[in-house]
Amino acid sequence: MNDTIDPHRRNALKTAAMIGAASLVTLGAGSANAENQSVATSARPERFDPRVTALVFTDPQNEVLTDSGGAWPLVREAIEANRTVENLERLFKTAKAHGYEVFVSPHYYYPTDRGWHFHDPLGQVMHDAHMFERSGALDLKGFKGSGADWVPSLQPYIEDGKTIVVSPHKAYGPETNDLVLQLRKRGISRVILGGMLANMCVEAHARELIEQGFELVIAKDATAAPVHPEWGDGNVAAAINFRFLSKDVLTTDEIIARMG
Repeated sequence: MNDTIDPHRRNALKTAAMIGAASLVTLGAGSANAENQSVATSARPERFDPRVTALVFTDPQNEVLTDSGGAWPLVREAIEANRTVENLERLFKTAKAHGYEVFVSPHYYYPTDRGWHFHDPLGQVMHDAHMFERSGALDLKGFKGSGADWVPSLQPYIEDGKTIVVSPHKAYGPETNDLVLQLRKRGISRVILGGMLANMCVEAHARELIEQGFELVIAKDATAAPVHPEWGDGNVAAAINFRFLSKDVLTTDEIIARMG
């Protein structure tokens, strides 16, 4: 067997080796460049477009966000840890300053709702405690300062004549109100979602908005959930499900940075 390698073949092998080495160097540089670009991109996140992006807040009401509300003993710890009320106010303020549409999906019960024949567990608690009650759909008697009223610090933003307050949701999701209609009529395709309760109304709104074709961003510290002695910690459930459901789960600071 002849071990001598033809000179032409030897040169070809050398050239192939050089090309292979060069390719490896190029791939490495490309990976490094891609990594640098990724870091640069993450440092400069895409700005939200106010023409197609809206903020939606569920239940920014005394019943679930102030110490006078019926839910306070179960939600106080999470609200204080998240600084939920403060973050909701910051989002309202930023939205108004930069021309974003803001929607509120409230929770109200009227006297006629006392005729319901059955309730889910949390619904039973709310009905027994007369939470979110109003004297009637067309009657604001006793509304001011009640559990159904807005949190005082948020009132100026909600009552500015520009915020769209949709009809109330009667259970937890927007299937029973006109939120989706109002969003679509204004050409909204992306929703930034916050409010109360994280594992109930917020999550229910998130699920339906996804089913309706909206891109979803959740403000994870502009919400909070109850901790129940028997049912468990709603904050854990919400954190897991938010991550599964939402395109982005961001802090208020991160959202504000992308709104400006």
